[in-house]
Amino acid sequence: MNFLDYIKSKIAFLALYALIFVMLTVSFALYGLPIAAVAYPMGLGLLLVIVYLALDYRKYKRKITKISELENKISRLTEMISSEKSKSRQRMDYYSVWAHQIKTPIASMRLSLQGEDSALSRKLGAELNRIESYADMVMTYLRLDSESTDYVFAECNLDSIIKSCVRKFSGEFIARKIELIYEPVHETVLTDEKWLSFVIEQVLSNSLKYTPSGSISICMEPGQILAISDTGIGIAGDDLPRIFDQGFTGYNGRTDKKASGIGLYLCKRICDDLGYEISAESELGKGTTIRLDLSKKQVVAN
Repeated sequence: MNFLDYIKSKIAFLALYALIFVMLTVSFALYGLPIAAVAYPMGLGLLLVIVYLALDYRKYKRKITKISELENKISRLTEMISSEKSKSRQRMDYYSVWAHQIKTPIASMRLSLQGEDSALSRKLGAELNRIESYADMVMTYLRLDSESTDYVFAECNLDSIIKSCVRKFSGEFIARKIELIYEPVHETVLTDEKWLSFVIEQVLSNSLKYTPSGSISICMEPGQILAISDTGIGIAGDDLPRIFDQGFTGYNGRTDKKASGIGLYLCKRICDDLGYEISAESELGKGTTIRLDLSKKQVVAN
């Protein structure tokens, strides 16, 4: 804004000053007083007004300059954010395509192993399960922060979900001679089958990963709490409160360099979205129990 525009913005103030000058001049004239008596103080007042306007304009110009600088910064930041969002979308698109494409060779290798029942085929099948699990983790990680996370709630048979998850790891149970202790729970749960399956699969995968020998049990505790327990290496007491934090691997992670600290974090995020509570109980060297409190959603016994 130039000085002329600034003066235009003060036109009401200047008009009021002029009106006061005219009123005083007319009043002095009506009473027969010398006009100079009013002209002198009004002239001094006009000089003060000019000084005030000059100083105020200078201050106003600095303010306008700062506002302009802030607008330019905001504009640059907006462009940077837009650029980063575009790059982020491109990365997400790339990882999404990668996760989908990696499933093709996995499916092909799985077909090649069908019909074979040997220690090697079971071992390869278990490794394929882990590769597929990692691919699913990538897809889940991307979807959780998506604006269109596809939760579809319906009444699902919990035993069907559990059996499907267990079947996925059956080869590893057999190959490593890990005993599975499971009896049907006879519960129908209002949930999203795909997302709950992911949680159960991740818990089972962790149990198998950290259970060199022994057993894994799945049962329903009072209060609609699904408990998955193992006789594995357990979790250090200091680590236990943080195992659901993103990227946290703790003592076991330092022992197992392949640990990512993402699996249980994703389980916690999904459980929060589903309205469930997930908790862990463990003792180093004696095993771990992961509990899913399904009572947050409607649960109807069969």
